[in-house]
Amino acid sequence: MNIGGIDKSRIDAMVAQLKAAAAKMEGGVGELSATASTATPKLDFADALKNSLDQVNAAQASSQHMGQKFAMGDDSVSLSDMMISMQKASISFQTTVQVRNKLVSAYHDIMNMQI
Repeated sequence: MNIGGIDKSRIDAMVAQLKAAAAKMEGGVGELSATASTATPKLDFADALKNSLDQVNAAQASSQHMGQKFAMGDDSVSLSDMMISMQKASISFQTTVQVRNKLVSAYHDIMNMQI
């Protein structure tokens, strides 16, 4: 049966792929949930934030290094690779700035609450 240009078998195949991916994700979580009550590692917000900032810093350093190699005429670095690296670093930095802005805004909201 052809529904709007996509036949039912293709839709069923996509749904099966989604279900398989969901089952794979649940399988990984399900294995952890059995031992979660005995040994749950605590995630520290400061550590997560530091790791995130370290990743952004590494992306920027890598991008800068690639840019310097390209500017010096190194044939192992192509223009497209350098530009993609710079865009990734830029996007990760912009994301970090937006997260910081949201955190500051939430802090101000909490501080302005009346008790």
